Amino acid sequence: MTEITLHAAQRDDREVLDRLMQLYLHDFSEWLPLKLGERGFFDVPPTWDYWDAADTQAFLVRVSGELAGFIAVDRNVQLSGAEYNISYFFLARRWRGQGVAQLVVSALLSRLPGQWQIFHLDANLAAGRFWARVMPLLTDGAFSRHRQALDRYPCTFYRFESSPPHTKTGLSDNM
Repeated sequence: MTEITLHAAQRDDREVLDRLMQLYLHDFSEWLPLKLGERGFFDVPPTWDYWDAADTQAFLVRVSGELAGFIAVDRNVQLSGAEYNISYFFLARRWRGQGVAQLVVSALLSRLPGQWQIFHLDANLAAGRFWARVMPLLTDGAFSRHRQALDRYPCTFYRFESSPPHTKTGLSDNM
């Protein structure tokens, strides 16, 4: 069985997170007007302040010990009553479509029980299909869906409550 681990990122992981963010931005350049700079990187403000913020929690994802991506949570919520927001979620393409993303999100929600919002750009059709498929599974159907713009981009938001798990899922959550 493939082992998927979610490791809380440490201060020493900031450079890894910044490199993974470049891959994330590459994906998002399909839907947002992100410009590749002359040095071959997307021109974005430094994110170290974001990674160091008290309300930000970043996790590195590993599949069978191999770095596979990252997921970040913050408290920048748009929906009333939500406490947590998945701000960034990136998996390398080789791990997509294999159930890894669903296991990662499940582990994250188990680690941080509470009131959540998760959203995606409507233009990102693959994300739309993913979240529409997994939200009923992750929440036993207890979620609400909201449509609203974020920075003028149409988005779909999901609002729900997560609880600690009752059973082990085969996912290593190395805290």
